Parts: sequence; structure tokens; C-alpha cells
Amino acid sequence: MVELRLLGPVELSVRGRTAEVGPPQRRAVLAALAVDTGRPVAADVLVKRVWGTDPPDGARRALHAHIARIRRLCEQTGDAGDVRLRLVRRSGGYVLEARPDRVDVHRFRQLVGRARAAGRTDEARAAALLREALGLWRGEPLAGLGGQWAARVREAWRRQRVDAVVGWAHLESRVGDPVTVVGPLTELLGEYPLVEPLTEALMQALHAAGRGAEALDCYATLRQRLAEELGADPGPGLREVHEAILRGELPGPSPWPVPQVPAASAPAASPPPRPPSATTPWPAGTPVQLPMGVRGFTGRGEELARLEEILASEADQPSAVVISAVSGTAGVGKTALAVHWARRAQKAFPDGQLYVNLRGFDPGGTVVSPAEAVRGFLDAFGVPVSRVPAGLAAQTGLYRSLLAGRRVLVVLDNARDAEQVRPLLPGAPGCLTLVTSRRSLTGLAAAEGAHLLTVGLLGPDEARELLTGRLGADRVEAEPAAVREIVGRCAGLPLALAIVAARAAAQPSLPLAALAEELRRADGRLDALDGGEAASEVRAVFSWSYRALGTDAARLFRLLGLHPGPDAALPAVAALADLPTARLRVLLAELVRGHLLTEHTPGRYTFHDLLRAYAAELVATYDSDDVRHAAAHRMLDHYLHTAHLADVLLTPRPNPAPLPAARPGAAPEGLSDHRQAQAWFTAEHPVLLATVEQAPAAGFDEHTWRLASALTTFLDRHGYWRALTTVHTAALEAALRQGDKAGQADAHRGLGLAHDRLDRPEDARAHYLLALDLFGELGSHAGQARIHQQLSRMCEALGHHEQALGHARHSLTHHRAADDRAGQSAALNHIGWILAQLGDHDEAFAHCHRALGLAQKTGDLNGQAHIQDSLGYIHHHLGRHPQAVDCYRQAVDLFRQTGDRHSQATGLVCLGDIHHSAGAPDAAHAAWTQALAVIGELGLPDTDPLRTELLQRLGHLPAAESPRPGPPRARQQARPASA
Repeated sequence: MVELRLLGPVELSVRGRTAEVGPPQRRAVLAALAVDTGRPVAADVLVKRVWGTDPPDGARRALHAHIARIRRLCEQTGDAGDVRLRLVRRSGGYVLEARPDRVDVHRFRQLVGRARAAGRTDEARAAALLREALGLWRGEPLAGLGGQWAARVREAWRRQRVDAVVGWAHLESRVGDPVTVVGPLTELLGEYPLVEPLTEALMQALHAAGRGAEALDCYATLRQRLAEELGADPGPGLREVHEAILRGELPGPSPWPVPQVPAASAPAASPPPRPPSATTPWPAGTPVQLPMGVRGFTGRGEELARLEEILASEADQPSAVVISAVSGTAGVGKTALAVHWARRAQKAFPDGQLYVNLRGFDPGGTVVSPAEAVRGFLDAFGVPVSRVPAGLAAQTGLYRSLLAGRRVLVVLDNARDAEQVRPLLPGAPGCLTLVTSRRSLTGLAAAEGAHLLTVGLLGPDEARELLTGRLGADRVEAEPAAVREIVGRCAGLPLALAIVAARAAAQPSLPLAALAEELRRADGRLDALDGGEAASEVRAVFSWSYRALGTDAARLFRLLGLHPGPDAALPAVAALADLPTARLRVLLAELVRGHLLTEHTPGRYTFHDLLRAYAAELVATYDSDDVRHAAAHRMLDHYLHTAHLADVLLTPRPNPAPLPAARPGAAPEGLSDHRQAQAWFTAEHPVLLATVEQAPAAGFDEHTWRLASALTTFLDRHGYWRALTTVHTAALEAALRQGDKAGQADAHRGLGLAHDRLDRPEDARAHYLLALDLFGELGSHAGQARIHQQLSRMCEALGHHEQALGHARHSLTHHRAADDRAGQSAALNHIGWILAQLGDHDEAFAHCHRALGLAQKTGDLNGQAHIQDSLGYIHHHLGRHPQAVDCYRQAVDLFRQTGDRHSQATGLVCLGDIHHSAGAPDAAHAAWTQALAVIGELGLPDTDPLRTELLQRLGHLPAAESPRPGPPRARQQARPASA
């Protein structure tokens, strides 16, 4: 028997005796090979795993020496009654050949996988398999090995062990004696005191063993630790167990694994929705983001088979997060391969498929940041904006929590490097990530154990198969010599072959020999976008296809090289080209037929980045500076004027600052309501962010800061606060270059808001004060009013009510000077609210009553709702309970009409408090229950103060104090001025 042990010190056992492996470095090399038993591991990957990302000069020589010693050690294992251990060199690297069940970590995964399968039908056998798997652990895995790779692998295996222990504990408690799991769980909890599933399993086992008081002590201990070390509360699963123990209603331990209904057998009708509760998560969606596959996809049999093997290995190793990194030159068909395989594998991932084009090699430089990609994934799962945390680390944690326990395929297309990818990798078993890049991402293989797959140029037979699929066998077989020349001229690049095939298909009577001759005469080549690429003769293919276009289509193709990307909608293309829509559709269809453009969603068009670079090259060569400047100006005017209109629809205000007139042909979109404005911003904000980034280089500084200003409300409401920082930083630089004080003031206001949202109060205050000075110099009362309003809100949140009152009164003065009645109403209400906090209820009532009259005259329903809320609070403190109830009911009804659900929930809390203090417990409970239902629909985080106080009022959590009249603490902290 030959055994290789990694779940403890690295050891090789032969016939029951431990063989001497050698020093720690050699044991590290052996471990680095063993984790990929049966698969080739490149020498570069081994060097990085053993010596890190900055290896010493002699690392490769030392590696070869260790490889030679390990090979001799393997030869000594013999094969008496067992499969011999062998170390061989293959084209892809070194392969350690051994049966997987002879390597303890692989056997552990096999046993866990078998236990998962058995758990659905035979829980006793599943528990026995998990006991056997856990018995393979002999201490700290890879003990004695240092370095980042060993540390990362060690931590990943520890998590797998924890998962297995939790599963074993559930099963053992169901089919055996729960007392047997208490000791192992307690011991493991000592190593991982903040792992909630361990505490949950221990609480269930203790309760089942009749030790309920100890179970409650476990919960209290963990809750205190989480609060002290992380500032967080226990998660919903743990809270449910705790509450069930308190009620005496704890069910038996959950089955392991949780059964999943296959998509094909799902019932036709959805079950009725459950009523919201304290732990109801938001209604996460099932994202299906894969783009359309390539029509007539052919070839790539070996690559598809390799991806199928990787998927199969994921099934054998259910605790692993499998990553496949597909690399190859531009235009070689990496995306086509990835999408084609992903669509074939869709059924294996019933919980969703995520896709993002990271634009790592976009010639315009607008690379998608990990933060932007993670936000897109959270949006795809339907996470409400109110529940998206501010920082990238927190957002990544939420994203990975969403994937826990699900089978999701994540396709990360066109990645620049491993660092761009790492924050997007799932952290839970059951998911598979497919990455494409022009670079070989060896860092992912070294650190995350990714499977590397290189996509090469098509061979002659595969290239011929591609042409046959597009043109038909008869046409291809009729001219074999011409086909051979076309294949050779296209250098096996699928993108070039697709363009040639599109041209040939459009002219069925044209001999292929004529196409080959035309291609032969084309001169030049497309320069490599990233040094060393083998796309020879690609510019010849592009130029040949470009010359086949009509004059107008060729002009449109060139002008599209000015667009910042990542895609363009039909109205924006019309502005860029200064063409009517009907004519434009004809030209775009011509470009799509020629594979020079892709309509990836209806009405939105995009380039392959090689084609984008070629179009930019052409427009710079053949179109004058005046033509390019005029086209860019029309496009920017289109975006600016449409964004300005959309922003006004989102935040109605009197007399918005006028824009310079748009150039003829810009044709801004005619949005008419809030819903259209929201949809337009949602579709266009990636383009607008790229536009703000690139406009200064083209000399459009004013467009830069004005676009940033128009984006502010949308980015703020959707939680894109880092993007808000980026655009207003660019806006400030542009305004400073122009000496434009209005632009500087607005940029400082935007940066103040961004820093405020990111919890940087000192930076926010500094920018607000700079904006206030500039608006003062400009004599802008509207600008000063808004800044004072923000400063008042910040002061109130800090409990500085006198300072807040001063800023609110300044805001009112400036709103009056600007003749802004809606602004005056908001300022009066804010003053009244602060006076009420200070105890001057009569004066507060007078201000709020005047505010209500103005809000009713201007038809501001949201403002009226906030004022009724303030009046309800004031009436309550003056002892006028019926009037308070009436005001809060009106506020709740108005908030419901305007869609302000969070304010509706807080109004219901206050209404319940009034009923409670008036001795009407049933009415109070009904109002609080309604508020909790609204919060459940909003998906507020479990730690949200409003949710916590509601649970205390309803008796679901121990209350620090009895319900008090007036606004809950959460309302006092977060309440803004109403407008």
C-alpha cells in the first residue's frame, strides 16, 4: 500500500512504513504536485507555489534537483500488490501519477462526495462515510510548510473540513446519538470561534441531548464575540435556531445535504409567498446572463472535452471551487468557446449563470474594475441598493455569501490579469468559474489551483470546417485550392475566417478564388495589440472586408471608432453619424452582416476590440480633425442633454441650470417620466462613466464636469459611490483646467456626497465647505442652499442639533433668494424637525405647518409625506394622540404613493408606538407587523437599526428598553431633509 499524506505533515507511506521525503522544500514540491495528482503542473507554477511570486535566482535549478530526488523516491515504492507512484514529464509540465484514493486529501473529497450522494437516501451510510473522511485528518494540513500558497491551500482545506464536520454533526444527530458530536464540535469551535454553522450545529446537538441551557449559552457567547470583534450580529440561520429553542419549537437537524429539486422537475405553479419575517431574505433572482452563442460554432473538440473533464472533476470534488482559465491571442475565439461550452453546461448550474466582459484589453482603456463587476453581479441577484455595503471587500463578501450553497457558473470574459479576477471568484463549493484572457493566468493556477487551457489558432482542417459550416460543403469542396489559400491568409484566426465567410455568403455567385486573389493583393497587417500576438495578416482581412462596404457604411464604421464603449445604443450612433434612424438601421445591418459589428442585445451594438482598434485607426487616418471633433461633439451633446433631462426627471427642481445648446444632429432622447429616466441611466451608465473618463483627452472638459453632475443622483441612489468619486475627481480636474468655478463647485459638492456615503466625514465636510465658498462667489443661492442642507444633515447625525439648526436656517434663506418654494418647504420642515428634537414643540409645529402649505401648493407629495411625519411626532409630544395618529396615517399613505418604502416603514413604526403608548396593543402590533413586512420587501440588512428595534417591539429579540414614543433611533440617525 502506497499512501501520500497531506492532511498533517507531508508524508509518503510505503507498506505501512513512512519513507524519508527530505527537507521542507522538497516536501513542498511533493505537495505542490500531489494537489494536482494526475494532472500536469507547469514548472513556473511549481516555482511560484514553493518559492512565491518573487523566487530567488536559483529556484528553477533547485526545483529540478528536488524533482529528480522525488522521481527516485517514487521508483522505490515498487508495485507489489499496488499501483506504483510515478513522476513523469509531459508537454504541460510534471505529472504525479497515483490513484486519487492513495492521496489523503483526494480520498477525503471522494468520501465527502459519496456522503453527499448517500445523504439523500441513506443518512446512516452518509454519516459513516463522513466519519471515515474526517478520520484522515492528522492535524494541521501541510504542517511545517511555509509560504503564501501553502497558507492559502491550508485555509481552504480547513474550510472543507469544517463543512464536513457540520454535515456529519447534522447526520449523526438525526440517526445516532447527538451526544457523540458535542465534543468534536466544541473542540473545533475552539479553533474557529466565529464560524456560525459550527455554533448552529452544536446548539442543535445540545438541545437534542437535553442541554438547552448550554445551547443558549453558546448563542450568547457567539453573539458577544461577533459584536466585539466584527461589529456584527448573528446570521439568520443561527437566529432562527435560537428563537426556536426559546419557543420550544426547534425542529430536528436539517438533512445533509439540503435536497434540491432539479429544474426539469420543478412544479409548474409557484408556491404561495411566505409572509415576511425577521429573517426573510430579499427575493434573490436566478441570473441568466450568458450572451448569445456563435451561430455555426465548429471545431474545438479537444478544448470542449477538457472543459467537460474539469466539470466532471468538480463533481468528484464537491468542496472545491473549480476555476478554468482559457487563454489565447486576440480573435482566436476564446469568448466563443467559453460561451458555447457554458450554454451546453447550463443545466449543471440551476442556480444561475453570471457573465461579465471585463474589457481587460479594451483599446479605449475602460477596463471594468472588480468593484463594478461585483456590483453588477449583486444587481443580477436582485440585491436591493439599501443592502449593498460601501466597500469592495464587503461587497465581495456579500456576493460570495449569495453563492454559498448554490450551483452557479461564473464566466469572467477578457480578463487583464489575475488581480482583476480574484475578487470575483466564488468562495463556496458547487460553483465553477470560467475565465478568458489573452494572458496565461499562471498566478491563478499557483494560488487558486486553476486549470489552465490555452486556445490556439485553428488548424487547416478546423479552419476548413468553419468555412464549410458557414458556406456549405458543396461550395467549399468545389474550390479546394482557393479554400487552402484563404485558410492560410487568415492564419487560422477564427475572427478573420468569420469575416471572410460573411463576405462570401453575401455574394454566393462570387468564386472563392476571387476572394482569395483579393485577399492576396491586400497589403499590411494589423499590429499586435499586446506584444507577440500571432494575428498576422489580420489587418489585411479587415481592410478587405472594410473596402467591401458601401461609402456610408464605411464612414459609419470609422466614426464608431470614436465611441468610448463598451457598447452603443441606436440613438447615440445616430448622433455620432448625424443620420436619420431609418437610414442608420440599414447601415448597421450591413456592418452586422459583415461581422464588423455585433448587435449583442436589441438596439445595442458592440465591437470586438481588434475591430475597435482598426476603426479608430481608420478614422484617425481618413477623417479630418474637424470631422472627428464634430462627430464627438454631437455624441457628447447627445449624452449630456439626455442625462441632464433624466436627472431632472429623477430629482424635480425649479429652474434647473440651463445647458449650452446642443449641436445640430445630437438629437437627445425624449424621456418623459421617472421610469424612462431610470431605465435610460441603468442601460447607459457604463457608457457615461467611460465618456467622463475619455472626454478630457479629446478636449471636452465642460462636458466632463456637466456629465458628472448629471450622473450624481443616479450613482448615489444605486450605491455606486466609488464611481461617484471617480467621475467627480475627473470633473474637478477638468473644471480646474478651464478655470470654471461653477464646475469646480459642483465637483466639490459631488465629492462631498461621495465621501459622505463612504463614511469619510472629514473629507466630506472639507469638500462641502469648498463648494459652499465657490457657490458663494458665484452668487448661486440654489447651490448654497443644497450644501447647507447636506451640512445640516451631517451635524444632526452627529447629534450637533444647534449647528444643524443654523445650517437649516441658512438653507431656508438661500431657497427664498432662489424663489424655490419646494426647497423652502423642505428647509422649513427640517427646521421644525430639529426644533422638535430640541424640545421646542410649539415653534416646531409652526414651521412644519408653513412647510405643509408650500408643499401642497407645489404638489410635492414626498415633501408632504415628510411634513406629516414631522407633525405626527410633534402632536404626539404635545399629547394630541388622535391628531398624531391621523398625521402618521397620512404620511404612510403618501410614502406608499411616492414609493418611498423605507420612510413608509418608519412611519408605521411610529404609528405603532403611538398606539402602544395609548394602550392599544393590538393596533400597535398590527402597525409594527406591517412595518416588518415592508422591511422584508426592501431587504434591509439584518443589522439595520430599524429592523432590530422592530424585532424588539414585536418580542422577537430581547429589548434594551420598552418602546418609546416618537421616531425610532434609526430614524433619528438617518432622517434627511425631505427634498
